[in-house]
Amino acid sequence: MTKPKITVVGSSNTDLVVKAPKLPVPGETILGSEFIKAPGGKGANQAVAAARLGAEVTLVAKLGMDDFGDEALKNFKRDGIIVDFIFRDKDSPSGVALIFVDDEGENMIVAAQGANAKFSGSDIDKALSAIENADAVVLQLETTMEAVERSAEIANKKGVPVILNPAPGQNLSEGLIQKITYLTPNETETEILTDIKVNDQNSAKRAGNKLLDMGVKNIIITMGKAGAMLINTEESYLVPAFNVKAVDATAAGDAFNGGFAFALASGMYIKEGIRFANAVAGLAVTKMGAQPSMPVIGEVDEFLGKN
Repeated sequence: MTKPKITVVGSSNTDLVVKAPKLPVPGETILGSEFIKAPGGKGANQAVAAARLGAEVTLVAKLGMDDFGDEALKNFKRDGIIVDFIFRDKDSPSGVALIFVDDEGENMIVAAQGANAKFSGSDIDKALSAIENADAVVLQLETTMEAVERSAEIANKKGVPVILNPAPGQNLSEGLIQKITYLTPNETETEILTDIKVNDQNSAKRAGNKLLDMGVKNIIITMGKAGAMLINTEESYLVPAFNVKAVDATAAGDAFNGGFAFALASGMYIKEGIRFANAVAGLAVTKMGAQPSMPVIGEVDEFLGKN
């Protein structure tokens, strides 16, 4: 079987994670327990997720000329990711994220973009072949909007499906929205895009319909423990999440997006693909760390077989 080709354009960070009994409030100092340094960044996480599932993944990213960048490159190569279009910036450090995780697996994250903020349209043009020849292109918003919009434009012209995970949440231009095949916001990001607070299936459908009116073709709203809701012009339904014991929810959305990209590029129907992505995300939250938590295809197949 030919491996599905997925190109991920996005961020790469090093995550510095502290486990604590609860998340701090402003001005509060809390004694944590476990400390973990792990590779992260939404783009890199999604690339690793898809690669471990068996896709041929090209990551288009930007790193600093530092130890964190060197380590990230080694990790990508270890996962079999094509790194031909990972650029280095001599004037900026590699991205870093400071993450706190409580005993329930909830988290708080602050990211320093570093080289991720230096991503340009000209960088994307150097990766033209990887975007044009992909079975799916995956984007997020931890880099520059210039890089995101240029990537979507190239993919759209060639009829390559574009999956945009609009995180961190922000408003999107009409031109970008109309180039998106699958938009995958969580509840918070959906509210930012639509001004509709999502707290159940009905509100999710209203928000999804508003996004359809804006020009998005398919909306998949990830709703945490409830599951993920698809809204398009033909149908809307919730695909329930799997019941697991969450340890760290840091990269749940990235696991979902990497899993969905793999499913889509492998030819699965949307509903089947969302269920598969729910399984990938469900497995990811049972382990600490972003990329270390991403499951391999055998784990997902076994999990789906039991559930």
